[in-house]
Amino acid sequence: MTRLLAVVGPTASGKSAVALALAEHLGAEILSVDSMQVYRGMDIGTAKPTPHERSRVRHHMIDVVDASEEYTVAWFQQEARAIIENSTVETLILVGGTGLHFRAVVDPMRFPGTDPDVRAAVEALDPTEARRRLLAIDPRAGEAVDLDNPRRVTRALEIYEVAGLTPTQRTAAPERRALEAYEPELPFVAIGLDPGDRLEPRVRGRLRSMIDAGLVEEVESLRGRMSRTASGAVGYRQLMGVVTGEKSLDEGLAAAEKATVGLARRQRTFFRRDPRIEWLEWRDDPTRRAVDAAARLLEQVR
Repeated sequence: MTRLLAVVGPTASGKSAVALALAEHLGAEILSVDSMQVYRGMDIGTAKPTPHERSRVRHHMIDVVDASEEYTVAWFQQEARAIIENSTVETLILVGGTGLHFRAVVDPMRFPGTDPDVRAAVEALDPTEARRRLLAIDPRAGEAVDLDNPRRVTRALEIYEVAGLTPTQRTAAPERRALEAYEPELPFVAIGLDPGDRLEPRVRGRLRSMIDAGLVEEVESLRGRMSRTASGAVGYRQLMGVVTGEKSLDEGLAAAEKATVGLARRQRTFFRRDPRIEWLEWRDDPTRRAVDAAARLLEQVR
């Protein structure tokens, strides 16, 4: 049975470099749990492993679809779990900063189906009317859904129309209780990386390096052909205004920095809630400590 080792944490914390070193040390393969590295053509802005790095260690869930295609977390879960089920290596390393996709792989998350016609009808509703309908169906919906977030209200209504489940019913499901208790569906051990007060300078430095490496040109190459999900990528969304002439480069870079720092903070908060993650003291080179921690933790899942 393949063992699962996760390397998680906020963006720019050094996860990819540590995971690559661990994979070479353990003879492992890497399964990316990054929501945007699945898209072909989005290389620089997602900090995708280079062709050379991917020649050294086999990577999964990278360059899965074109940037013009929709790719949901439900599809991600299905594909990633199939890779795990069919893996023949002793260890797979899950690496990434997208908390939802990480938990979708290892935890009992369920994703009710979608219907384009139902979705279109619900999205056409005025937000106030959408909230009224949801509360009429489920007066306690506000305990499970952020009613001030139109996207979440829309999804809750779509799930009710497609699957017949109210937000309260979904919250009461056994798998939801297991999810809230951090009881995994697939056994794993996890290492967390967090640079602490160095995080924001690292985020800003990496973004500037991406600009020097051609990120604006990469965004330009994707203009007009990004799906709804791909176009939401932090960095790409802010810099698209630069290539369309709506923002100067300085304005776009400032917006991208602000958005990326905000993302990193949210990622840190998300992962810090998970009691299953062993956090490493982060210094200039956390790789040695990660190798030692991985060897000890993996003994737990033999």
